[in-house]
Amino acid sequence: MTSTPAEPPLVNLPNVLTSLRLLLVPVFGVFLIFSSGTGVWWRIAACAAFCIASFTDFFDGRIARAWNLVTTFGKVADPIADKALVGTALVLMSWFGMLWWWVTALILIREIGVTVLRFWVIRHGVIPASRGGKVKTILQVTAIAWLVWPWPFPLHLLGPWMMAAAVVVTVVTGVDYVFQALRVRKDGLAREKRALADQP
Repeated sequence: MTSTPAEPPLVNLPNVLTSLRLLLVPVFGVFLIFSSGTGVWWRIAACAAFCIASFTDFFDGRIARAWNLVTTFGKVADPIADKALVGTALVLMSWFGMLWWWVTALILIREIGVTVLRFWVIRHGVIPASRGGKVKTILQVTAIAWLVWPWPFPLHLLGPWMMAAAVVVTVVTGVDYVFQALRVRKDGLAREKRALADQP
């Protein structure tokens, strides 16, 4: 009789990094609110909090997989922290006129839609994170950080172009996820059909 491998301890470095990212979301939000979108030092503080939080995102998952420290908490909290951080940034930036509302709506709809797609096909399989999805995350984080930082003229003009690139990749990868979800569901239904056919 084989025993199920024990889950790694809940308190480990990847989970600490994920928890730190979650804690930094309201910190970032408060700093940006205090800036009212124009206060230079508050925007610098908000950008610093955002960059530190984003920095943890590039390491918690890698460390968890490399050191075999993947936990249920990490699987659930990591994507929540990512979406909370980016979502808070987009909404507040649009609120203060730093970003068009349609951009925020488009990105949030894409993120929510991908999450719904993952749950829709979860009984058939898992939609793997694509390379395009990682590029999308990097572009979004870079664009947000650039727009929040109070760059002088003309450097601040680069922000909208960075966000435009992020939006294009966001839409393209979102469409790709739809096709992946349909493929995973189709393959899953085909396996179920074969399994029923093989039953005596």
